[in-house]
Amino acid sequence: MAGASLLTLLDDIATILDDVALMTKVAAKKSAVIADDVALLTKVAAQKTAGVLGDDLALNAQQVSGVRAEREIPVVWAVAKGSLINKAILVPAALLISAFAPWAVTPLLMVGGAFLCFEGVEKLAHRFLHGASEEAAAQASLAQANADPAVDLVAFEKDKIKGAVRTDFILSAEIIAITLGTVAQAPFVQQVAVLSGIAVVMTLGVYGLVAGIVKLDDLGLWLSRRANSAVQSLGRGIVSAAPWLMKTLSVVGTAAMFLVGGGILVHGVPAVHHAVEAMAAAALQWPGGGLWQVLVSNALNAVIGMVAGAVVLAAVLLVQRLRGGSTAH
Repeated sequence: MAGASLLTLLDDIATILDDVALMTKVAAKKSAVIADDVALLTKVAAQKTAGVLGDDLALNAQQVSGVRAEREIPVVWAVAKGSLINKAILVPAALLISAFAPWAVTPLLMVGGAFLCFEGVEKLAHRFLHGASEEAAAQASLAQANADPAVDLVAFEKDKIKGAVRTDFILSAEIIAITLGTVAQAPFVQQVAVLSGIAVVMTLGVYGLVAGIVKLDDLGLWLSRRANSAVQSLGRGIVSAAPWLMKTLSVVGTAAMFLVGGGILVHGVPAVHHAVEAMAAAALQWPGGGLWQVLVSNALNAVIGMVAGAVVLAAVLLVQRLRGGSTAH
């Protein structure tokens, strides 16, 4: 009798262990699926926010330019910390909106898209309204301030950092809003993982690259002083290329504003979205149709973005004029 009870107990233990192993296996599979979903959503969100990334790089690199060479990395680090604080505010706010006011996601995306387009048109307008001589004068004034021992460089750095953190807050809000739109239908845990992951990756990526960009000229100068002639040539090439890199980033960032912002606006208005899809589908019938479909779709997004940005800029300038404010930006 005792032997039978022992066998029954052992059988029960074996059954329990089998159940535990099965549940562990199922849980592991579910965890793997969730991890795959998070990775996929993060990839999609990163692709959609990449348009903002180019502008983020260019703007932040410009914001910290003009600081003395030995202070560039500390200033970039200070701005990066400010960026993390910005995202520590924005990510919980986005999760609260997703949990309690999901209807607000699309309007927020539309506002973010319109702001991106506005920024792009404003940058283009600035180039036409303010000539190269004005920009050169500003650069000369900055160089003179750096050379003047009477200038309070600590206050100058603080102003630079505050300006860069304010700019970062706007761009971070756009990144988080676009990401939230990507994961709006996902489970809450995945939303937390993707939003947090994008926030950290974007911050590290942007400010790591900004640090590299602002130190490119120093690297080129250091290489140009080496004994090897090939290394010297490389150094001079880097010094010459650094300004062009900044200009390229600025152009790419501006184009991305219209593509991303226009795309958001197009997807937010069903009638416009269907019209763009119909034109892109028609382009598919042309020779090399796949390429034309992508080009037509992106070109229409960009054009719609430019028009929307121009309308917003006109409205902003009109309000400033009615209020008696300066229209110069």
